[in-house]
Amino acid sequence: MTAPLAAPLATTEAPAVPAPRFDYLPVALFGSVMGLTGLSAAWRLAGAHYGLPALIADAIGWLALLTFLALALAYGVKAVTAWDAVVAEFRHPIAGNLFGTPLISLLLLPFVLRDLSPGLAAVAWGVGAVGMGILAILIVSRWMGSRQQLAHATPAWIVPVVGLLDIPLAVPLLGLPHTQAPAMAALSVGLFFAGPLFTLVFARLVFEEPLPAAQRPTLMILVAPFAVGFSSYSAVFGRIDAFAEALFLVGLFVFVVLVGRLRDLPRCCPFRVSWWAVSFPCAAMATAALRYADHARALPADILALTLLALATGIIAALAVRTLVGIARGEMRQIS
Repeated sequence: MTAPLAAPLATTEAPAVPAPRFDYLPVALFGSVMGLTGLSAAWRLAGAHYGLPALIADAIGWLALLTFLALALAYGVKAVTAWDAVVAEFRHPIAGNLFGTPLISLLLLPFVLRDLSPGLAAVAWGVGAVGMGILAILIVSRWMGSRQQLAHATPAWIVPVVGLLDIPLAVPLLGLPHTQAPAMAALSVGLFFAGPLFTLVFARLVFEEPLPAAQRPTLMILVAPFAVGFSSYSAVFGRIDAFAEALFLVGLFVFVVLVGRLRDLPRCCPFRVSWWAVSFPCAAMATAALRYADHARALPADILALTLLALATGIIAALAVRTLVGIARGEMRQIS
């Protein structure tokens, strides 16, 4: 008799693991949405004050919305296929602070979505406001929970907490009930932390080694507490008083200093997506100048506002063109 044939060994195949996609994509690239949305809001103000074509604001706004959707999809794919990279980015002492950029984008998109769908604009603002509050609590807890290094105190530290100042901006536009208290809380916390954070980052810039070339564009973030603070304050209180005027003038001073510091950026540093960090502060400064010009009713203020609007438009247009060229050439991994 012959022995029975042995049963074939059962084989178990390991579940297929999706290959990492967009693992190189930094969350900071949502700063492009912030810049485009801020520029759209600035052009909308310019249209109301000076009769400039509304089509420009609408076109920039639609571009901002499409950019947000594309980045949200791409970063969502990254979260699914390269979750460890997302976690590492969030835990990074510098890059982790830039997780505020998609939330700030949601807070600014109502300026674009208002005419398309007021309900969708309200949902975007609500998600952004709640997310921004949670992120601010997490980041401040992180700072207080372990010893930090002064070298890590870069302008990116301003984003997660001072970013709360973006919450009140769309409140008058949306007309939602019971938003005055959250807007006031965001304004208070944002302004309270703006002072010590600005001082801390300024001390790091003065007494430590200069920022690496890839981080130099983030210097312009130092303008945001004053430019956005001015617009946020006027949105909450509905007026421009001496304190608001002081915020604007300090922001203008810091902006002039930083423009001088960054004027040689295109010659000394290769293009990176971190350059988009320049976009939103420039747009925010132009918006603040337009609001101030409407208040001041003086020719020098009008000239300043239109100059800053033209500067912000030129800078953001150049960044957009260079980024599209990088995408067309397949350079996104190299410039991210």
